[in-house]
Amino acid sequence: MGRQKKLPTVSVICPLYNAEDSILDFDRSLRNQKGVNLLEIKYTLTESSDHTEDLLNALDAPYLKIKKEAFSHSIVREEAAMKVKGKIIVFLTQDVEIRDDHFLAKLVAPIFNGEASASYARQKTKYNNIEKYTRAHNYPQESFVVTKKDLPKLGLKTFFFSDAAGAVDAKTFRDLSGYDGKDLPISEDMYLAHKIIMHGGSIKYAADAICYHSHNFKLGQLYNRYKLTGEFMKQNPDIAEYGVTSAGGGMAKSILRNAVKDRNFRVLSGYIPNMAARFMGMTRGRMSKPRKNYVMMRKGER
Repeated sequence: MGRQKKLPTVSVICPLYNAEDSILDFDRSLRNQKGVNLLEIKYTLTESSDHTEDLLNALDAPYLKIKKEAFSHSIVREEAAMKVKGKIIVFLTQDVEIRDDHFLAKLVAPIFNGEASASYARQKTKYNNIEKYTRAHNYPQESFVVTKKDLPKLGLKTFFFSDAAGAVDAKTFRDLSGYDGKDLPISEDMYLAHKIIMHGGSIKYAADAICYHSHNFKLGQLYNRYKLTGEFMKQNPDIAEYGVTSAGGGMAKSILRNAVKDRNFRVLSGYIPNMAARFMGMTRGRMSKPRKNYVMMRKGER
């Protein structure tokens, strides 16, 4: 009998809030994964107004329940990550759709093989809206690895990483003290990526690990998200110094160019208001005093 192939040991961390529409398919898609040793799925459920908790109990899925005021994008993930059993931590959000039974294996392969300290998946959207173009800009077809050496060329994009569908070496996360116990209302993934890169680590974009992560944000939601991002940049000037404006400008040009190419008139008609909401939110955020305990509670905004 041949020697059994060693598999990466994985712990999945996923915050939940009003997730009754997605939790059954989401949990099933994880438990169907092949090519990894999935040791645990650590759900943290923010008290909800729907039947998420009933469904978790029906699934016999362990979870930690917290009060609404206790939720923090960074702290919830950090507390779970410090206690995982797996050598690789996979961060996911409840609205990610996984259609490939080898998704986790593809996502964690760069870490398992020693190629990178962290990795993130290719995200697509189901909608033919402006997110189609932001996704294409941020998640191209080809994989690549970034290190500190790429800073002069890539600037802020060197720290691009998504914990909607991303993975990190557990030892690296602990050695870097995760998010340093900070309550980060947004961009906690960029905060972690910055630490990894600046400490000599590497991050791989694993384009073959594909998932679907779809939103249809209203202008007010976009404004609020970018306002929070502006606050984050103000709080973290060591990250912002690498070019917030140039990164945003590059994406805006990419969206316009590709929407024109596709003759996507729906996107083109809303392009200016959409970009204005982003710009005004970012500008206001960088001018305002950051709120210490802001919690983004509305469904779909995590």
